[in-house]
Amino acid sequence: MNAKTLKIVLTAGAVLATVSCSASSGVTGDNASATDYEITVDTAAPVGELDKLTFSTYAEPFSLDYAYAFDYADNQVLANVCESLVRLNDDMSISEGLAEKYENRTPNTWVYTIRQGVKFHDGTTLNADDVVASMNRHLDPAVGSFWYSVYQNVESIKKTGPFEVTVTSKVPDALFNESMSGAAGVIDSASMLKQTGLDYGNAKGGVNCTGPFEFKKWQSGEKLTFARFEDYWDSDLKAKAKELEFVVMTDPVARLNALKSGEIDGGWMLPATAVDDLNASGAGKVYFGLNTAVQSLVVSNPDGPLGNPMVRKALLMALDRDGLVKAAEGGYGKRSNSLTNEAVWTHAEAGTKEAAFKNLVDYPYDVGEAAKIIKDEGVEGQEISITTAPIGNNFAVIAQATAAAAESIGLKATINTVTPNAYTSLFSDPEARKGTDLYYTSWYLSVGDPQEMFSILRTGDFSNYGNWSDPVFDKSVNAALQTMDQQERFTKSLEAQKILNEQIPWLPLYESPNILWMSNKITGASPSINFLYYPWAAEIGAK
Repeated sequence: MNAKTLKIVLTAGAVLATVSCSASSGVTGDNASATDYEITVDTAAPVGELDKLTFSTYAEPFSLDYAYAFDYADNQVLANVCESLVRLNDDMSISEGLAEKYENRTPNTWVYTIRQGVKFHDGTTLNADDVVASMNRHLDPAVGSFWYSVYQNVESIKKTGPFEVTVTSKVPDALFNESMSGAAGVIDSASMLKQTGLDYGNAKGGVNCTGPFEFKKWQSGEKLTFARFEDYWDSDLKAKAKELEFVVMTDPVARLNALKSGEIDGGWMLPATAVDDLNASGAGKVYFGLNTAVQSLVVSNPDGPLGNPMVRKALLMALDRDGLVKAAEGGYGKRSNSLTNEAVWTHAEAGTKEAAFKNLVDYPYDVGEAAKIIKDEGVEGQEISITTAPIGNNFAVIAQATAAAAESIGLKATINTVTPNAYTSLFSDPEARKGTDLYYTSWYLSVGDPQEMFSILRTGDFSNYGNWSDPVFDKSVNAALQTMDQQERFTKSLEAQKILNEQIPWLPLYESPNILWMSNKITGASPSINFLYYPWAAEIGAK
C-alpha cells in the first residue's frame, strides 16, 4: 500500500481552527457552520455541438467492467458508455432503459421486455441473449462481482422470448428492479464478454455497450477517450460532443487550476472548500445538486477498540461535526446522526419521512463526556489507524480532525496516507483494509430507498466492511426487502433506521450537496447524483 505514516498529537479544536478561517456562516443555532446554497435541478439547454468535451477525474477507474464499477471514478465514466435495463432519473425515480417494459408479474418474478433495434457499438443488435449473459455474470463466483448482493436472492435468469428475460427470485425482492438502474443492470454484448475474457473492461479489452459514447482508447494513468456513437437508439440523448475525454488528475490543486484555466471543461467530486475560488475565477460556475450520500467514517476493524459501540459513540461525540462541515466543506452541508439522508426518503408519506429523522439519538460535541466513556470502557491508550488519500481537502481535514479527536479523549491515532487508487481498493479488497480501523466515505445510494443502505450492513454483506452484526437488524431489513408495497416498506424501514442510529456501525458525520463545475463554454447537465448511472455527458453541449 506504500503507506506514509503521520502521528497526530494536536487537539481537535486546533485542527479545525487551522483550516476553517475562510468559511462564511449562513445560519445560526444547530448546524451554525452551514453556508447558504441552492440546489439546481437542471442547467440551461445547450445551443450547439462540441468538437470535444473534457472532464477531470480524481482517480483512474478501477475497471470499466460493470461487475467491478463500484466507485465514483468508475461509474462517472461508465454511465456514458454502457446502459442499464432501467434508467435512473435526476430525482432518483426510475424509467424504462434498455428494457422498454418491466413487470412484477408474480411476487418472485420480474419480466423485462427488451427494447428492439438497439445497436451495440460494434453494430450488432441487442437481444435477450445479451441480457441473460450480462446478468448471469453477477452470479458467477469466477467473476466475483462487486454487485453480487443485488443478485443474492436470484434463483434463475432465463430467456423467455427473443426479446424477453424473466428473473425469478427465491423470495420477493423489492429493490431488485430499482437496482437495475445502476451498474448491476448494465448490459453488454454476449459475444464481447466471451471474446475478451479476462481483458473485458480494461485498457486492452475495453467494452462494447449501447451508450451514446463508444470506447476508443485508455492511456493508463493519463486519460480515457470516447467518440460519439452515431447509431445511438435514443434520439433525445444523442451526444452533442463528438469526442469525450476523461483526464486523470489525482492532484487536487492541479485539478482545480486546470478548471480555472479552461484546460478542462468540467469536473465532479470537487472540494467544496474551493467553491468560492472556482466561482471567483470567472471561468465557469459551480452547481449544487441532489445527493443521496452521507459523509461517514467506515469502521473496518471489529477487533479493535471501535468494535465496541460505546467507543464509537465516544469518538463521534469528540468530533465537532458542525466545525467539520465548515472546515471540510466550506460550510456547504449539515451535521447528520443518520446513515441515510432525506433524499432517499422522498417518496415516503410525509408522516413516515418525518418519523425517520424526528427522534434520532443525537451525539453532541462533548469531549469531557467522551473521555469519560473511554476511561469507563478501559480502552485508554489503545491505538486506531485512519487511512486517507490526497483526493480533496475534505479527506485531509476529516482524517486529521478524527485523529485529533481520538487523541483528545485518551486514544492514540495514526494516519496512513495512500494513493487514490489504493484508497478505492478499500471498498473492494479485504486485504487492502488490513491494519485500518477507520476510513472516510461519501457513501451514495444508487436508488431512492433507504433499504439500499440498510441492506449492505446485514451480516456477511460484501459492503459490511467492519463485519458488524445485529440479528434484530438483519431480520428487520430482510422483512422490509420482501415487502413489495412501497409505503409499507418505508414504514418497516423505520426500525432499521433507529437501530443504526443507536449502534452507529459507521460514524455519520454530515451530508452535503453533489457538486458539478462547468466552464463558461458548456451547459446541459443536471448536477444530481444520478450522474453515476445516467449518460450526463450526452446532454452537454455548447453554451
